[in-house]
Amino acid sequence: MNQLFRRKNYSETDTSTHLLRVLGVWDIVFFGIAAIIGAGSFSSLGEAVFRGGPGVILLYLICGFACGFTALCYAEFASRIPTAGSAYTYAYASFGELIAWVIGWALIMEYSFGNIYVAFSWSDYFTSFLGRLGMHIPDYLTCSYTEARKAFQYGSENKELLNAWKTAPLIGSLKFIVDVPALVINGLITWLCYVGVKESKNFNNSLVILKLAVIVLVILVGFAYINTDNWTPVNPETQVASFMPNGFAGVMSAVSGVFFAYIGFDALSVLSEETKDPQKTLPKGMIISLVLCTFIYIALTLVLTGMVDYRKFDGVGDPLSFIFEKTNANVAWMELVVSFVAIVAITTVLLVFQMGQPRIWYAMSRDGLMPQRFQKVHPKYKTPSYATIITGIAVGVPILFTDKTFILDFTSIGTIFAFVLVCAGVLMLPAKEKIKGRFHLPYINGKIIFPVIFIGGLIGFYIWQPEFFTTIMDWNDPKEGEFRASIFIFIIINLILCIFTFIKNFSLIPLIGLSSCLYLLTGMSHENWFWFGLWFALGLIIYFCYGYRNSKLRKG
Repeated sequence: MNQLFRRKNYSETDTSTHLLRVLGVWDIVFFGIAAIIGAGSFSSLGEAVFRGGPGVILLYLICGFACGFTALCYAEFASRIPTAGSAYTYAYASFGELIAWVIGWALIMEYSFGNIYVAFSWSDYFTSFLGRLGMHIPDYLTCSYTEARKAFQYGSENKELLNAWKTAPLIGSLKFIVDVPALVINGLITWLCYVGVKESKNFNNSLVILKLAVIVLVILVGFAYINTDNWTPVNPETQVASFMPNGFAGVMSAVSGVFFAYIGFDALSVLSEETKDPQKTLPKGMIISLVLCTFIYIALTLVLTGMVDYRKFDGVGDPLSFIFEKTNANVAWMELVVSFVAIVAITTVLLVFQMGQPRIWYAMSRDGLMPQRFQKVHPKYKTPSYATIITGIAVGVPILFTDKTFILDFTSIGTIFAFVLVCAGVLMLPAKEKIKGRFHLPYINGKIIFPVIFIGGLIGFYIWQPEFFTTIMDWNDPKEGEFRASIFIFIIINLILCIFTFIKNFSLIPLIGLSSCLYLLTGMSHENWFWFGLWFALGLIIYFCYGYRNSKLRKG
């Protein structure tokens, strides 16, 4: 049992590596923008707006707030442990081997499965762009089998998916429906990650500049078409105009789509061993990119919800070009420009995630928890070559039989869970000597402040929304029952945190990050938790069958 929670000691001064250190501060910032501003703004933003209405802006603020404190926790770990592996490495140092494996398994979910969603989004924009140029790929070659089958079974109004199901050729009794563009871009990005981080860096930086220029253009042009009445739509049931037409529970139901927009920043810590002076460079790059992207998302959401009624975004996979279509603003040239740049933007997200996953496997293999082949470094390109190829396969195969909605929810819950453990891990770290030029997480004693903030906030919310607390135990309500149950558990956990903080004098910053991320988990449905549990059960089986027996820490 002691072995399961035995911690690994990392040296703050050990920056030796078989990988090339070529990344500076602005390279990290650009990789952060590449990962964060991508599928979240060009694809999942539409679904988030439909669920939460204009009030989804509050959720972007909440997620940005939570991720800001989480980024500070990542930065503290990065300044102590300049080693590839991200949250996996940090958990190994603070919680021990079993929790480190759990986090590593969650990161596999985040990067590999996240890239499946991003590949689907890339395919949507690519085929949409070709269609605007007059080139048409058969519908059954531009979507997944699962999406088309669900659209047919449940009477969807999506014409492309219905046509794909009706026109697909048969192979025996099985319809041949494959998302070819998604498979092709996955293959190309895997090759680019295989040939080197330096080449990936130059490619990424040039695309990010183009992406930011067009996003600024969307915001500037879009503001001219804003109708402020769209920010307070009328709820058809209550006939009341509101910033949150579906209530706060409706806003929280969009947490998967909103949070997916932020999951890229933690991928930066995976690049520790390819960063120059990582103790100083990584924290700066992570925080700068997160702040910039939060402001961009808020501006984009204001534009979208101001230009078009939020209910029109149902099933829209390309919201930034959708707002300029004939039925909306009718700006044809913007529609074409956004479609093209979305392809560029989502390509950069694929690149960052596809670079992140192999380095997680590389770190786990180095500790003996994965087969040794995963730590193989290409003699010429100096990249984790075998792990990169396996990542390409792990992303490519599920593209054949899964769909975007399932992947979006599955990825977000795993990522938030990893963030929870990173923030909790910082609370376990011993004090360190301050070294000039390195990042140091400020220590603010939360003994009194955190209980006052949480309990005071709880009282304030009760005064503002007393009816919510009168029904908080009504978990059978079909609309808000799950959310109420989650909030109840959230309150109990935080009250326990208040007690431990008073006794242990925990630091305030990681506490706020931990509490914020726990709150984001309240937006997850029971289906999310079910699949999340199955995924981790599979991970534990693999750990006890292979990782536990081959752990270098155990043998050492």
